[in-house]
Amino acid sequence: MPLLLRCSPPASPLPLPLPLLPRRCSSLVRSAAPPGRRPLLPAAAGRVVLGCGLVTLDYLATVDAYPRPDDKIRSGELQVSGGGNAGNALTGAARLGLNTRLISKVANDEIGGTVLSELKEAGIDISHVIISDGGNTTFVYVIIDKQTKTRTCIITSGYPPMIPSDLTMSSLSAALQDVSLLYLDGYSDEMALAVAKQADQMKIPILVDAEPERTREELGGLLSLASYIVCNGKFPEKWTSIPSIPSALLEILLQYPRARFAVVTLGENGCMMLERGKDGENYETEPVDIENVAETLRLKVHKDDILPTCVSSKFMRLTARGPGNIFARLLIGTAESIPASELVDTTGCGDAFIGAVLHGLSTEMPPEKMLPFACQVAGIKCRAIGARSGLPWQSHPCLAKFLC
Repeated sequence: MPLLLRCSPPASPLPLPLPLLPRRCSSLVRSAAPPGRRPLLPAAAGRVVLGCGLVTLDYLATVDAYPRPDDKIRSGELQVSGGGNAGNALTGAARLGLNTRLISKVANDEIGGTVLSELKEAGIDISHVIISDGGNTTFVYVIIDKQTKTRTCIITSGYPPMIPSDLTMSSLSAALQDVSLLYLDGYSDEMALAVAKQADQMKIPILVDAEPERTREELGGLLSLASYIVCNGKFPEKWTSIPSIPSALLEILLQYPRARFAVVTLGENGCMMLERGKDGENYETEPVDIENVAETLRLKVHKDDILPTCVSSKFMRLTARGPGNIFARLLIGTAESIPASELVDTTGCGDAFIGAVLHGLSTEMPPEKMLPFACQVAGIKCRAIGARSGLPWQSHPCLAKFLC
């Protein structure tokens, strides 16, 4: 670890003049920070997104290939930067113009100081972050395999853990003041549930990042309060025991009737959303098998599209092989087709996606626009090492068509 701490990231090259944009969002279009923080978008002004969850310090190293047992290999690029689901997603949302606030916990060690400094520089309100006297801040070793384009994370958890008694009721009420959307990554399930219950009483919508590593005891209470659910491709089957994603999404919305939509991210295959119909739109129709709807949508996707797109069914009564049905529509979003030469690191792609969804919800972006927008943000992030260095600002040329 000391060797990594002494390694400084290479100096940033001088920015290149922007070329005419090709059909693909070229890596020549840099996401480097502009001088000073960008003003909030008019649609997001006055709205605060509060995140409660994990922040870390990540030690990232690229290798030509993942080592075998007892191997000694040399690293390539080294980087030390902030990480953690909540920290990453809020950084992405802040760069897109949102007013962001954080509840998390660090120790009063050097790592904790570095983490907080980076979050503050990103424009995130850290006044509600708990700083423990003693212990250690969570840190992560990330090994990035340049050959397979995968990453392996080795996490050392922070101590002491974040617990509800860390925040008084008055402090929690202050943290929730003026909040229009709450984001929970599931870290510290007891604290997350306490925050969620208070937010629910205040009629604040809640987005839950449902990770497959969480147990039902840890996540079930949060999902019962969730307005929006976002998960990766492993979660639906693990949670429902249904191998097909469309049918599993339907079961998730049946289990959690307060959820307005559930989205699953699928990496290079984009994403899929099941959106519940609004009250008053639930007229009676003959149930349609959601698997047939999904197959029809897949046939409508243009395989030659390089930039993200979205196809959607109409609202209809959907059913699967099990009991129950729901009035909803299914949407499929495609990912950007990124050349292998431009794909650097997938660390934090899901967090980048969620940061964009937070923006989309806060600015009332329709789902058929929000899904390709979120896929585009994640695609831009893939072109740089680490979870945050590639996150785009709202001024990024490749985002212009979504933010106009």
